[in-house]
Amino acid sequence: MGIIRKVKITCILALTFVFKISGQGAYLPPDKPRLVIGIVVEQLRYDLLEKFRDRLSENGIKRLINEGTYYRNASFQYILTQGAPGFATISTGTEPAFHGITSDNWYVPLKNELIYCTNDVSVNPVGGSYEAGLHSPVNLMASTFSDELRMATKGKSKVFAVGIKEYASILSAGHSADGAFWFDNTTGTWMSCTYYMKSLPFWVQEFNGMKYSDTFLNYTWSMYRPRDYYADCMPDSNKHEAGLFGQNYFPYDLRKLRTKSGKASRQDFSLLRETPFADHLTTDFAIKLIEKEGLGKDDITDYLSICYSSTEYIGHRFGPSSVEMADALLRLDHQIETLLTYLNDNIGKRNILVYFTSAHGVSEIPTILESNRIPSGYFRQNQALQLLRSYLNAVFGEGNWVKGYSEKQIYLNRVLIEDAKIPIEEIQKRVARFMVQFSGVTTAYPYSAFEANDFSNGNLRRIINNFSPQRSGDVIVILNPGWVEKDGEDVTNHNSPYDYDSHVPLIWYGWTVNRATVTRKINMTDIATTLSSLCKVPNPNAASGEPLVELFR
Repeated sequence: MGIIRKVKITCILALTFVFKISGQGAYLPPDKPRLVIGIVVEQLRYDLLEKFRDRLSENGIKRLINEGTYYRNASFQYILTQGAPGFATISTGTEPAFHGITSDNWYVPLKNELIYCTNDVSVNPVGGSYEAGLHSPVNLMASTFSDELRMATKGKSKVFAVGIKEYASILSAGHSADGAFWFDNTTGTWMSCTYYMKSLPFWVQEFNGMKYSDTFLNYTWSMYRPRDYYADCMPDSNKHEAGLFGQNYFPYDLRKLRTKSGKASRQDFSLLRETPFADHLTTDFAIKLIEKEGLGKDDITDYLSICYSSTEYIGHRFGPSSVEMADALLRLDHQIETLLTYLNDNIGKRNILVYFTSAHGVSEIPTILESNRIPSGYFRQNQALQLLRSYLNAVFGEGNWVKGYSEKQIYLNRVLIEDAKIPIEEIQKRVARFMVQFSGVTTAYPYSAFEANDFSNGNLRRIINNFSPQRSGDVIVILNPGWVEKDGEDVTNHNSPYDYDSHVPLIWYGWTVNRATVTRKINMTDIATTLSSLCKVPNPNAASGEPLVELFR
C-alpha cells in the first residue's frame, strides 16, 4: 500500500505541476478563435523591428514575438509597394493584378481623371465632413477573408475595421463588413459612410463627443524613452529631415506648431496624423469598439482590423533612421501592450487569434545614403515628363501625347495615338527607351509586353502581379536601388520591389499558435488563405496564397 500511495502522490504532483505551468489547468482550445485581430502597421520595415527588439517592452510587440510564430522572411511580391495595394493584398490573399487595387491612385485616360483607390461619389458621409466620406470598397474587385467569414456564418460574424486612413480601414473591412471607421481631418472625429451604415452607433457619437483629438493637439511630443534609447539613430536635428513645419527636433509643442502653420484658427486636425498620438487614438477607439460591439463574446468568430498609420507620415518626413521614427515605434509598442492586455484580460489568449504585420516598408533618405557614399538620389518626375513631352512632339508632331503620370506609371493619350494611326506598341517602346536615359532609372517597360506573357520570377514577375489592363499605365518606370521620387516636402518614400520596401514582419499570436521562428520565404498573400483555413471558411474568391503550414502543427 505504501508504494501505491507514493505512486498516487507522484501522479498528483505531476498533474499539479502541469496545471500550474499551463496557467489555467488542462484546457483544449476552442474549435475556432472567437475573435481574429489583424494589426497592420504602415511603413514598418522588417529590420526596424529587429533593430529595436531589445528596447521593446516585454508585454508589447516582444510578447507577440516570444509567445507566437514569427515569420522573418515575409514580403510583398509585386512592383508598386504602396499602402492601398498592401492592405488589399493582406485582406484578399491575392496580388494587385487580381484584387484591382494596383496603386493608391490610377489615371483613367478616357475621363482625364486621377482616381483615388477608394473614392466613390455614390455614397454619402456618416459623421465627419462631406468629401472625407466619399469612400467605399467599390474598386476592390475580389472578396476578402472577412467577406467569406460573414457569408459562411450567414452574417452572424461581426466584422469591423478601424484606421486613421480611409483606405486602410475600407480595404481591410471588405465588402460585407458591419462597419469601417476612419479619421476626419476637418472635424477630428471618427466617421464612416452610407455604404456601411445609415448613422454612427451611439457609442461612436459618445466617443467623438469626448473630443480626444482636441486634447492630443494640446500635447507636446517629447522623447518617450531616455536619450540613450536612440543612440544608434541619426542626430535629433539634421539637414536630411523635412520635419514638421520646419522643426525637426524634440520636443514638438503641437499647440505652437498649429499656430505656426495657421491651422489653429480653423478646423484642421491633420497634424494629429503626423504624430504618434494618432496611434493612441486608434487603440482607444478599437478597444471601445470591441467592448461596445461585443466582439469575441460567443463561439462565432468575429473579426477586427486595426490599422496604424503614424509611422507612415513620420517616416516620410523624418526617414526610417530618425529619432522620431524610433520614438513612434516605441510608442506604438506601448499601444500594442495596451491592446494585448485588454484582449487577454477580457477575452482570453486562447480565444483570440492575432496577426501583426505591415503594409510596406520605406527607403532610407537618399541624402543619407549619399553621405555614406552609397549610390542614391531623387527622381524628378515632373522634369522628366516635361522632356518626354518635348521629345514626343519632335518625333510625332505637336500633340498632348502624355495624358498623365501616377505612381511611376506613364499614361498615354490613346485616342490621339489611334487617330494618328500610330501603333500603340511603337510609342510605348519609344517612351520606355527615352525614360531609361534619366539618372536613377534602372529600366522602363511598356505594359503591352506583359499582356500576353508570363514570367516566372524577378521584377518581371512582380510587374505581372501589379498589372491590370483597366488601371495600369502604358509604361512603368523602375528606379535604381536607393532612389525615390521627389514628392512635395517628403524626404523619402516607398513604391519599389527592393527589400527595404517589400520585406515586412509577420507574427501570429494566441489561440493554437505555438512559439516558433520561421525563416523560409513567404508571400503576404498567404495571410488570408491561412485565416480561411484556420477558421474553416472558404478562401477569398481570387486568393492565390498558400496556408502557412507551421500554424497547423
